[in-house]
Amino acid sequence: MNHYETVFIMTPVLSDAQMKETVEKFKGILTANGAAIVNEESWGMRKLAYPIEKKSTGFYELIEFDAEPDTIAKLEVNFRRDERIIRFITVKQDKFAAEYAIRRRSLRQSKVEEA
Repeated sequence: MNHYETVFIMTPVLSDAQMKETVEKFKGILTANGAAIVNEESWGMRKLAYPIEKKSTGFYELIEFDAEPDTIAKLEVNFRRDERIIRFITVKQDKFAAEYAIRRRSLRQSKVEEA
C-alpha cells in the first residue's frame, strides 16, 4: 500500500449538509476500495488563485489515506463525475512527505490540546 493525500475543492454554493455529504461520499469510495483513511482536514472556504467556473471561492478538503494504486483511478473518475467538485489533486507521498505529514499532524494536535 502507498500513502496518498488528496485535496479537492467543492463549489461555494453548497450548504453545510451538502458539503459534509460530499466529503462522506468520497471517504466511502475510498473505504469501499480498501483504503485506510489516516487523516482528514477541512480547510473551510478559501479564495481561489483564479476564477474557476465563474467562482472565486471554494470549500477545501484534505484527506490522507493508504491505498492501492488502482483505487486512485476509481476515486478520480468519481471526482470528475461529481458536479460539486471544482478541482482536485491526488499525490503519492514519498517517505519524506509522509514523515512531514506525521509531524504536521502531531504539531496541530498539540496546539489543539493546549487550547
